[in-house]
Amino acid sequence: MMKINIPEGAKYILDRLGSSGFEGYVVGGCVRDSLLGVEPEDWDITTNALPMQVKELFGRTIDTGLKHGTVTVMRESKGYEITTYRTDGDYSDGRHPDNVTFVPDLKEDLKRRDFTINAMAYNDSAGLVDLFGGQEDLKNGVIRCVGSPYDRFSEDALRMLRAVRFAAKLGFTPDKEVLEAIKELSGTLSKVSAERITGELIKLLTSDNPGMIKIAYETGLTKVFFPEFDAAMATPQNHPHHCYNVGDHLIESVKASKNDRIVRLAMLLHDIAKPDTITTDEKGLNHFHGHEALSAKKAGEILRRWKLDNDTIRRVCRLIGLHDYGIGEAVTPKMVRRAVSETEGDFPLLLEVKRADVLAQSDFKREEKLAAIDSFAREYENILKAGDCCFLRDLKIGGEDLRKAGIKPGPIMGRILTHLLDMVIEDPDFNEPGLLLKEAERYAESEGKV
Repeated sequence: MMKINIPEGAKYILDRLGSSGFEGYVVGGCVRDSLLGVEPEDWDITTNALPMQVKELFGRTIDTGLKHGTVTVMRESKGYEITTYRTDGDYSDGRHPDNVTFVPDLKEDLKRRDFTINAMAYNDSAGLVDLFGGQEDLKNGVIRCVGSPYDRFSEDALRMLRAVRFAAKLGFTPDKEVLEAIKELSGTLSKVSAERITGELIKLLTSDNPGMIKIAYETGLTKVFFPEFDAAMATPQNHPHHCYNVGDHLIESVKASKNDRIVRLAMLLHDIAKPDTITTDEKGLNHFHGHEALSAKKAGEILRRWKLDNDTIRRVCRLIGLHDYGIGEAVTPKMVRRAVSETEGDFPLLLEVKRADVLAQSDFKREEKLAAIDSFAREYENILKAGDCCFLRDLKIGGEDLRKAGIKPGPIMGRILTHLLDMVIEDPDFNEPGLLLKEAERYAESEGKV
């Protein structure tokens, strides 16, 4: 009989449930991952014990979701979610069951789950409980629903995007019936909150197979939460530098990029305004003048719609606005110092963005482009070694020095320091207190603020 190595905390809970006359199984993702040889992040448990009975059995519990039968049991510093066997009522909002009914039968509980690979349970006594062919689907690399995909997706529309996300995470292929159901029901994803959609999207993008976002496009899901991508897929790039339409270029750049949340969001959105800037010259070549700044602006609107945090939005948009910085120019230390300053510590990520962008283009002048990026990287290393000032914090004078020099507090101080930083970026040798103060006084006097 197959054996899964259950951690001590979860094993204690299962043993305690069993010795008290109840059933208990680890269930869902931890079983799936164990069968795949992957260390599970969480160990969820399902039982026929009612929530209040679970609370009576264990000392340290958290009422995670009593209404839905879930209690978290703490073992040392780790929490284990224990959920009573249940069936779900109607999903009138397409997101949450209107009510749940606790049931004594494990099979009834597993029947309500989304995909066969997530509907397996295990304990050491019963072994693996696989009633819907989950193990076979793991073997064959297939994402298949428990029962009818139309029923499962009608209950919770987010499951459609989850199907794509699990395919990306595991490198699997969604079942034909799953794809057909998504195409028919894709519009119902509009019932799902932006936060839940974004959570799945980020997991998809940071998987080993982020290019599977194209399945979301082909099945109509992006039309609901990312219509700008559909426009990108319809925008050609007839130009020697490109071999894909805009949308496919975005996908290829994501695939070519470092697995970093900020970088992959930047790659997904770095050319998102190209459909708005396309022009065609007399030779039939497409151009997208000004797309960098407009893409940064549009990306900000999209990321805010997706309810991402301000820091993420700021960093992603900054990288997008600079992704073509220095293209076609000779790389100079001054140019790189300027980029280091503007990226505010994310310059290494800008190099990743630039490299992924080039790798998703045609072979035309690819070696020259990559060589230029290498030059950027070398100059960056030289700047670090030299300790060149690229940030306000590294200026050798600050606001207190300006005050002592007689410059009145107020917005003028910020403008002076920014001006001084600009001068130091032009010439690192200018970062000396005497030179800086003299220039600060001149600047302040010119504005009548001394």
